[in-house]
Amino acid sequence: MDELGIGLIGTGFMGRAHALAFRSVSAVFELPVRLQLAALADADIQRAQHCAAAWGFTQAHAEWQQLIANPQVDLVAITTPNHLHFPMAMAALAAGKAVYCEKPLAVSVEQARQMHHAAQAAGVVTRVGYNYQHNPLIVLARELIGNGELGQLVSFQGEFSEDFMADPDAPWSWRCDPAHAGGALADLGSHLLAMARFLMGPVQAVCADTQTVHQQRPIHNGSPQRRGIAVDDQAHALLRFANGARGTVSSSWIKHGYKNHLSFEISGTLGTLAFDQERLNEVRLYRVGQKGFQRLLAGPELPGYAAFSPAPGHQLGYNELKTLEVQELVMALCGQGHAGTDFQEAWEVERLAAAIRLAAQEQRWVEL
Repeated sequence: MDELGIGLIGTGFMGRAHALAFRSVSAVFELPVRLQLAALADADIQRAQHCAAAWGFTQAHAEWQQLIANPQVDLVAITTPNHLHFPMAMAALAAGKAVYCEKPLAVSVEQARQMHHAAQAAGVVTRVGYNYQHNPLIVLARELIGNGELGQLVSFQGEFSEDFMADPDAPWSWRCDPAHAGGALADLGSHLLAMARFLMGPVQAVCADTQTVHQQRPIHNGSPQRRGIAVDDQAHALLRFANGARGTVSSSWIKHGYKNHLSFEISGTLGTLAFDQERLNEVRLYRVGQKGFQRLLAGPELPGYAAFSPAPGHQLGYNELKTLEVQELVMALCGQGHAGTDFQEAWEVERLAAAIRLAAQEQRWVEL
C-alpha cells in the first residue's frame, strides 16, 4: 500500500495520545507507507470537529459507525471507555479493517475471546495499547532475561499504583461500573499482568484478594447523594509461572503519592533486575558478586531511543512510548514486523485477570 488511512474514535486523554503518536511517527521514523489522518469520531460532534481540526484529521463524525464505514479508513483506533471496545472492534473486524484498541481489551473474558477469534477469522492486524512494553529499556530487560543474565528465574514482584481515586469524595464515573470497567485490576493491573507475561512467560495458577475501600462515592462533584461502588480499589495476587518462578502482583488506584508506579523486580539465581515507570529511563541490575546495583541508563545504543535523541540521558517520555508502539503497528500492517500485543495475547491477559477475580471471590488457587 502507498497510503494508510487512520480513523480515531474518542477524543479524551488516550485519543489525544494516539493522535500525537500518529502525527509524530512519520517525522521520527522512515515508514514504508504514508499515513493519512482520515477521520475522527466523537459522540459530541462539536468536539469531534474541533479535535479533528486541531489534530489534523480530514473528517469528523458524530457516530463511530460512520467512521468504520468510511472508505478512507483502513485502521480503526479505539480510545473509548472499556465497554465500547467490544462493539466497535467487532464492527471494524467485520468490515475487514485493522484495529488498534486501548487496554483492557474488553470488560469480560468472553468478549475478549470473541474479539480474538473474530480477528483470526478476519485475518487483519490487531494491536492493543500496552505501550509500556515498547520502552527500549523493557526490551533490553527481556533480552537480558532471555540471555540468562539473571540465571534461572525465581521470582517476579510487581506493582502498579496511582492515587487518582484515593480521595473518597472523588465522584462516581464509568470506571466505577463493573459493566463498563473492572476497577484497579483492569485499569492498572492489566498493564502489570501484560508486563509479567512479556518478561516471565505464561502463568499457571493464581491466588488473590481484592478490596473495595471506598464503597460509595458522590454521584458528581459536591453532590450529597452517593452511589455504591462494585469494583475493586486494590487487588493483590500470588502467581505461579509456567517456568517454575513464583510472583506477586498488586494494583491500586488509591495509594497516595503515586502517579504512575508501574514497577517490578525480577530475581534469578544469578541476579536481580528492577524497574519503575516513574523513572522510565533507567533499570537497576545486580549480578552475583557485585557490591550493589548497577544503574543502566537509556541511550541511543538501544533500538528506538536514537530516533528521538542522539544523546544518552536525554530521556524518553510517555508519548514517545506511544509513538514507538504506533511505529511497530505500522510496520506490522506493512508486513515488516510482529512486535506488539495483538488480540490473542490481550485475550490471554484477560484470562489471567479473570482467574485473579475468581480466585479472590472463591478464596482459592485457580489454575489457568
